[in-house]
Amino acid sequence: MNLNVKEIRELMADLEQSSLRDIAIQDGDFSLHLSKNEQVQAPAAPAASASVAPAAPAAATPAPAASAAAESAAPAAPAAPAAGKEIKSPMVGTVYLKPKPDQPDFKAVGDHVEKGETVAIIEAMKLMTEIKADVTGTIAEILVENEEVVDFDKPLYRVTTD
Repeated sequence: MNLNVKEIRELMADLEQSSLRDIAIQDGDFSLHLSKNEQVQAPAAPAASASVAPAAPAAATPAPAASAAAESAAPAAPAAPAAGKEIKSPMVGTVYLKPKPDQPDFKAVGDHVEKGETVAIIEAMKLMTEIKADVTGTIAEILVENEEVVDFDKPLYRVTTD
């Protein structure tokens, strides 16, 4: 099952009109996750995000997949607040902490980061989006692994401000 752009847009519109917050469809190698969020910052999709991820068992129709996604989308209990400011994912997708597979990470713990500097890339629907720091400081912690699938608002880095 591969959906074309028109079908994906129709799903996005249907999701926007419904009371559901998430919908996930998986079939073979194809996977689509749409999610409504209060503070969407993704430039290409103002009301939903989508990602292509490794496939799991197929879902026959969008309705059961939506129910499963809503049940599995419960956020994990947050840890005790740590010092510093978090750089968060503005979208759902696969995060890359390196500019290219054979190059070093954008940032390591202890590195200085300037506001506006690229710290990661998130791939969503075959589009690569540079993630820029919204704070100046020192990388205190890297909160994700390279090539990890991240959700909207998932903390990527913790930065201590100077």
